[in-house]
Amino acid sequence: MGWIGESIESVKSMKTRDSLFQFITLGMIVSSALIIWKGLMCITGSESPVVVVLSESMEPGFQRGDILFLQMSKDPIRTGEIVVFNIQGRDIPIVHRVIEVHEQRQSGEVRILTKGDNNDVDDRMLYAQGQFWLKQEHIMGRAVG
Repeated sequence: MGWIGESIESVKSMKTRDSLFQFITLGMIVSSALIIWKGLMCITGSESPVVVVLSESMEPGFQRGDILFLQMSKDPIRTGEIVVFNIQGRDIPIVHRVIEVHEQRQSGEVRILTKGDNNDVDDRMLYAQGQFWLKQEHIMGRAVG
């Protein structure tokens, strides 16, 4: 029974070794994904550098399921740009085109109005109750690719 006992111990240690190897590999994959995500956040300046289009509101330009890469820049937002914005009280960001930009000269505040390409009306109905314009803090990023 000597070699059988040794064989059983050898198999147990291999299972432990394989399990440990798989656990370490999984940890490396997860940490690599987090490092890449944080790196993209630093490079793009956006809290969410990659988003997925979830509705048909931007068709035919963007289809449902398309992946967009975002970037934040110091340049002023212009009419015609595609932005991703988040509204207070909503968990899911919205991808739409800027149709109007108003800048107040005294305060420097920028007000933005958006609309989905496939929608008939602007997004004021999507904004929070009593909100008629987006401000810079609502914008998560600009679509760059």
